Amino acid sequence: MKSAAEGLGVPVLQPERPRGEEFQAELAALGAELSVVAAYGQLLVDEVLALPVRGSINVHASLLPELRGAAPINWSIIRGHDRTGVTIMRMVRELDAGPILHQVEESLGERMTAGDLSERLAALGAKALEETLERLEAGGLEECEQDHERATYAPKLSREAARLDWSLPAEEVDRWIRGCDPWPAAWSELQGSPVQFFDPTVIPPSGSPGSPAAPPGRVLDADPRMGVTVAAGRGAVRIGVVKPAGRSRMGSADWIRGRGARAGDRFR
Repeated sequence: MKSAAEGLGVPVLQPERPRGEEFQAELAALGAELSVVAAYGQLLVDEVLALPVRGSINVHASLLPELRGAAPINWSIIRGHDRTGVTIMRMVRELDAGPILHQVEESLGERMTAGDLSERLAALGAKALEETLERLEAGGLEECEQDHERATYAPKLSREAARLDWSLPAEEVDRWIRGCDPWPAAWSELQGSPVQFFDPTVIPPSGSPGSPAAPPGRVLDADPRMGVTVAAGRGAVRIGVVKPAGRSRMGSADWIRGRGARAGDRFR
């Protein structure tokens, strides 16, 4: 965005913190009618939100009041939602709690990753923003207060939060892997070294190889053709792609051929 703006001769402000008299004076000098915020990680104070004569609006990647917060795309997958979308809302000081101006719904594909969904919602959000601005200009936009009692939250994910809990059912392990792809990337340790996981496939209990009593995290099968299958709390997960520490992503079958995991090993 910065490069595109500079290429078009549009002024770019990039303060360490979006507050203070100097920043507010620079912002006020632009004479903007409206400010639009998207994927911005810092809190904007009331004085900044109120500077444009038409106020400030936000593009948020969920169907508010569901999934307020920093990581709605990731958590919509991790929690197994079957739908999500984009909300254009008027900004207030409370986190993602302002009146709704426009919403567009989107279904979640069965094998979608956070990266896939992010690309889809970016395009959807741009279109929804354009529609909102047109309706705002025409004077036909109705603001709708959120039902705050229905609010859920999507806190920021960290690398530690993405460490896999193999005691979960295979379906949940699968959602964690896809919901953390590409960042922060779900991972576990194997012999003291972290390994990141991508491209999972759920194997139901009836189809899991090895002992049905295998502890969660145990490598049930390490097939040079099929890849690595790991026991979960119920069922198992076949891992299609891995990223060992200090290396690039690779097919798990290639990893096995290169002295990766072996049957009987255990991820922790």
